[in-house]
Amino acid sequence: MPYLLILMIVACAIFFHRAAEFENESSLVWTGLSVVISVVTLFFLHWGWPGCLLGQIGLFAGITVLRMLRKS
Repeated sequence: MPYLLILMIVACAIFFHRAAEFENESSLVWTGLSVVISVVTLFFLHWGWPGCLLGQIGLFAGITVLRMLRKS
């Protein structure tokens, strides 16, 4: 069982949950997106932990760009 990878999924989900609370956004959506990206990159695409981290960075960048576009 890949315990380290599951721990990574949980840690990223907690990060996005807390970030959504800080930004007063829906924490369920941000956490759900984080978990879905982690599961897809780790278990379906078999990219391992570097792919998972790149997916999380991409999610963070995507949220940032969307919030910047919505603000202006």
